[in-house]
This record gives sequence, C-alpha cells and structure tokens, in this order.
Amino acid sequence: MRLYDSMSQEKREFVPRDPDHVTMYFCGPTVYNLVHIGNARPFVVSMVAKRYFESLGYRVTLVENITDIDDRIILKAIDQGRTAAEVAAEFAQAYREDTDRLGLGRPDVEPLATEHISDIIGLITELLERGHAYQAGSDVYFDVDSFEEYGKLSKQQVTEMRHGARVAMGEDKHAPLDFALWKGAKPGEPAWDSPWGPGRPGWHIECSAMSLKYLGQGFDIHGGGRDLIFPHHENEIAQAEGARESQFVRFWMHNGMLNLSQEKMSKSLGNILTLREVLDQHRPEALITVFLGSHYRSPMEFSEEVLREAEQQVDRLRNVFLELADRAGSAASARVSAFQPGAEVRPAGADGTTPEGVTAAGSTASILQKVATRQEAFADAMADDLNTAAALAELFGIAREANAALAAGELDADTAAQMRAEMVKMVHVLGLDAVAGGNDHVPDEVAAMAEERQQCRARRDFARADELRTTIAQCGYEVRDVPGGYKIVRTR
Repeated sequence: MRLYDSMSQEKREFVPRDPDHVTMYFCGPTVYNLVHIGNARPFVVSMVAKRYFESLGYRVTLVENITDIDDRIILKAIDQGRTAAEVAAEFAQAYREDTDRLGLGRPDVEPLATEHISDIIGLITELLERGHAYQAGSDVYFDVDSFEEYGKLSKQQVTEMRHGARVAMGEDKHAPLDFALWKGAKPGEPAWDSPWGPGRPGWHIECSAMSLKYLGQGFDIHGGGRDLIFPHHENEIAQAEGARESQFVRFWMHNGMLNLSQEKMSKSLGNILTLREVLDQHRPEALITVFLGSHYRSPMEFSEEVLREAEQQVDRLRNVFLELADRAGSAASARVSAFQPGAEVRPAGADGTTPEGVTAAGSTASILQKVATRQEAFADAMADDLNTAAALAELFGIAREANAALAAGELDADTAAQMRAEMVKMVHVLGLDAVAGGNDHVPDEVAAMAEERQQCRARRDFARADELRTTIAQCGYEVRDVPGGYKIVRTR
C-alpha cells in the first residue's frame, strides 16, 4: 500500500510503526456552530481510511479531537449571554449527532481540549525546559527561531515568513512568528490554573498534547484539511519535536478543499452549507458518494446537481442489491463467500449445473471471473493512496455486470448470493453499507401503510392506494409491486 505524504510530497510505501496496529490522528472541529460539509470531508476520509486498514487485518486506533475552548466559542458565548462551556457542549453534541447520521461509526477516541489541560501544561513545561518556549507576563510563547526545521511541512523559509508578519496589539512576544502556547486569563474568560497563572491553552498545543498522549511519538498518520498545513500542523510539529527531539508523525495526509459553485467555501464569504442541512434533504450515502467520487487530495466541486447525480447512482446500486437478494433467496443470508482474488472460479454445481438450471457452468464461471477482476482492481485502487474514485468505479462496474446477468437470466441463486457477498465487502470499506439494505429499518407506520395499500389494491380501491403511495413517498420510501406482493425501498 502506498500513501502520499505531504512532508516528502511523494507516495511512499506505508508500513505501520507497529506491525499489526495502525495509529491515526485527524483534526476535528472547533465547536462554536453547526459543522459544515467542509468539516465532513476529513471525517469521511478518516473513517474510510480506518475501514480500509481494518479490511487488511490491522487493528486501528483513530483519534479525532474536539476543540471546545477557543476565541470564537468565547465570543459566541458573550454574544448570547451564556458560558463558553455551554456553547461548546451544545455544538459538540450537535457535531456528534450530525456525523452519526453518516453511518460511518465514530473515531476510537474523541478527546476534548478542556479535559486535557494537565497534558497540555506538561508539554508546555517540556518546551520551556528545552529552551523552545518563553514566558511573557502571564502568556507563554513558542520561540520559532529555536526550532531550525520550522517550515519543513509547508515548505516555507522563516526569513520569507517574517515579511509582513506583525505583533498584534496586546501581545508581548519576542518575534512576530512566535505563537501562543498558553494565554493568560482575561476578565470574563474561562481559565485554568497553571505554573504561569490562570489562563487557557493556545489552539495548536492541544493537538500535539492529545496525539502524543493517545498515540505516542512517531505515530503513523496525521490528517486534516489542506488549510491546516500552515500554521496549525507546522506548529504541531515544532511543539512535538521540540519537546521530544524525535519524529512526530510518519505520514501527513491532507484532503483538498471543498468548493461551492466553483468558489471556495468559507465563513467570510458566507457560503456555508451545514452538514445538517444536506442530510435533512438527502440520504447520507449520496453525500458519501460525492466525497468518494473525487480523490481525497483533490479540490472538490460541490453542488446540488452533483448531489442529485450521486443519489441516482446510490439508488441504482441499491436496486442491484435488492435484485441480487431476491434472486439469491435464502442463500443471500446463508452463504459467506471465501472468495480470494486470483483464485480459480468454479461453477455453483459440482456437476457443472445449477440448482434451478438457470445458467450454464461456463456463464457462471465467466460472471465470477469478471467479479474477481474488478475486485482486484478495487483492491489496487485502494492500495494506491486510497483512490476511492477508482474503487467506486469498480463497484459500479460489478453492479452493471450483475444487472446484465440478471436481465439475461444468467444468475442462479448461489452465484447471486456470492456476487452480493463480495459487493457487501466493498461497500463496507467505502462506508456505503446502507445501500446493501443492512441499515434500512422500515418504520412501523410506513409498513402499516404499505400493507393497507396492498389491501386496497386487492379490493380495487385504487384511489386510496394511490393516496397511500404518495404519503409513503413523503416519508422517504417507495412501494414497489413485485410478483406475489410488494417491497418497500427507502429513497432518502
């Protein structure tokens, strides 16, 4: 597996620090408002990376922090007449609820900055002792000139960065590039006791302290958006390597920024679209498909049109899973394939026939060989710097193969079950489990309306049946008539 490293600016073979354990840290949100879809992209990238490494047999520890103390949180609290803790708690909970709706699971550890003040103070103390930090009144700053490799991630020279840098009013630091590790308390602001007096941590120090606490020096992957390369990740490196004098992170993984209508999404431009708004209108699998459709390192264009196209793709994929399940019958749930890419593909029946005589052995072998070829291509794509766009194309390719075979009557129950089992593995890696039907629970009221509609059709009360179909559609489901009954399909 090769992974692009932002530090070396090249793809390198990924071998974890510990042979059977992958360690990852991704920067999470600052919780002063609802998270936007730009915040959702690194969350999706991190969770898909976790699923992929787990599919390879690794144990994975993924840490994603939540910044719950920050100038923006404090300003919002003052504006609303609340405490900073209340604002942070509200939006931290909203963040968890909104990202839960994606159906990707949660990071293994989600530390809050305010719960790690002692770890932050300990790291600042190490930096002071090693001469990389200094106290100025009740503040503590990192001395950028003391760290010779400053700028190695962003590829900037300190001499160039100094041009245009200024010391802000109220700061007592030695040089414009120096950054705050600890901020002395101001009236009305939350504060914690420290050796330098009451105050609160700077932004950059929390990620260094918490990643080192949970993953140790030299962990495998540190991720986040490209906008964090400088100054946040640059400062994280200076803090961690200045204190511990060894490599902080082995691979730096940065996702591209998200653009709305060819314009970078930003709060200053006022073109923010929240994750909650999107998920209130669209199925989470559609949004995930949009994210996966571009390589994680590439800038991504986001629009309503792109999202609608993804919904259509998701619906087609879901239909394939439904048709394969129908064709497989009980075999779909009973059979778990032991298929390995490159292995010899044998027909379902030992004598070259199938249980129902639907397809010849040659057709079965040909179909399964196509699945094997695409599955190998899927694995190659994911091993090439998590190329989800190419992997997704292979998944859709298998879906087309399945559709064609179903239409031609070439799939026996056992082969349909095997194809479905292999596709389930692929959608799980990509975080699209719901398209396989595993996460779709039909509400009781929808099921009751569908049954009433069936009874109405039986007594030829088509007006009422149509009315129920419309109501069911408004609930986000579709009733599809099939031989011998009906099926309920979730549409959003």
